[in-house]
This record gives sequence, C-alpha cells and structure tokens, in this order.
Amino acid sequence: MAQVSKQTMIGELLQIDQDVAPILLNIGMHCLGCPSSQMETIEEAAMVHGIDPDALVSQINDFLAGNSAAVNA
Repeated sequence: MAQVSKQTMIGELLQIDQDVAPILLNIGMHCLGCPSSQMETIEEAAMVHGIDPDALVSQINDFLAGNSAAVNA
C-alpha cells in the first residue's frame, strides 16, 4: 500500500494515484496541472491553501489505503 508524507511532491502523489485529484480540488487546489505545483510538497500546498498539512496527509493516506483494499479484494 502506498503512503505519502508531508514531504511528498504533488506531482509524485498524482503519479501514485491520479484518483486523489478530487481531494485536492475540493480543498481549493485547482492548479494541479501547473508546472510549479508539481514540484510543491503536500505540506507547502496545504499551507498556501490554509489547510492543516497533517490532516490532509491523513485524508490522502486513508484514501490510498481504501483504493489499495479495493484493488486487493
């Protein structure tokens, strides 16, 4: 199962599972295709958007765990 940290780059996160994009879009990260956002960490992106980075990482890892469970079922 893939897991991310606050230091994971947005570009890397989207390569791990592009289905995580709606989570980011729902909290206001509408610049996912921007070259600069690809090199931004989850922590940096969360802080720019006024989001608690620890809560965001937890939400993303919960999502990734659910997707992994669905694939392995």
